[in-house]
Amino acid sequence: MTIHATLIPGDGIGPEVTDATVRLIAASGADITWDRQLAGMAAVAAHNDPMPDQTIASIKRTKLALKGPLETPSGKGFRSINVALRKEFDLYANVRPAKTVLPNLRFKDVDIILVRENTEGLYIGIENYIKIGTDERAAAQSIAVVTRYGAERIHRYAFDLAVRLGRKKVTLVHKANILKYSQGLFLDVGREIAKEYTGKVAVEERIVDACAMELVSKPERYDVIVTTNLFGDILSDLTSGLVGGLGLTPGANIGKDAAIFEAVHGTAPDIAGKGIANPTAVMLAACQMLDHAGQGALATRIQNAIETVLREQKAITGDVGGTASTAQFTDAVIAHL
Repeated sequence: MTIHATLIPGDGIGPEVTDATVRLIAASGADITWDRQLAGMAAVAAHNDPMPDQTIASIKRTKLALKGPLETPSGKGFRSINVALRKEFDLYANVRPAKTVLPNLRFKDVDIILVRENTEGLYIGIENYIKIGTDERAAAQSIAVVTRYGAERIHRYAFDLAVRLGRKKVTLVHKANILKYSQGLFLDVGREIAKEYTGKVAVEERIVDACAMELVSKPERYDVIVTTNLFGDILSDLTSGLVGGLGLTPGANIGKDAAIFEAVHGTAPDIAGKGIANPTAVMLAACQMLDHAGQGALATRIQNAIETVLREQKAITGDVGGTASTAQFTDAVIAHL
């Protein structure tokens, strides 16, 4: 079955790592028809618009997108192109796996999937200044919004994912001890949803600061984590650091009608065009996309090849201790298919 997907190369090292990924996917035998579109600064240069209508139309048509890192133009407009895409397609679930693959890391048994609510919380963007006397910016407030609807769907997604992947435990991470209304609602809803999965997967609760402490002392005790937008943003970078950095971790943004898969690292303009960028994150994001599209066996085969190359340490890029170019790393992964 042919998979139709939108490809957004991105900015900086984006075109290099996405091209490497497309080459790998083609070598795997996957039948994908790519619709190349632009976003970020590349789109500004071509269309004077960081999120062109044709890009949005393409994702609406294909319902799948793979993208490299994007640079958001400074000044007025979008706070973040990534956030704008999540809002446009209501991509409510952000899924960030972190797995130990590289040898000689401090932790050898990290295998965590962090499921982050992607549309609510503090990142909803309701902010304002408060005038006191003559000072127009004497105080500032940001409002966190947690809805029962949003909490229900992210918790159910996390539990369904855990069951589908044969995971043992889901941890509800919160700050309900202090934020008794917003975080309290999130936790209460999580407890209600957890009852539906009794006997299928274990459940536990952790206050976010205790979770952060345990993640850097005994991360192997965590399996699937589900949490709110801000906490998920922070903890997902933490879990990436446990396994070697953002260059090794992909991200999936899942909604009811569309899904966008991405590298979560930046554009790395200092090495753009040099052919030395690590394409692992985008490659693993493509594996997530294939799995989402019903090609789980193929996704596993490609991921196994990537992990083998990383473990062997013979053809790895400079960010993880090697000297290989982007092309050489890609060649090595293809050879292991």
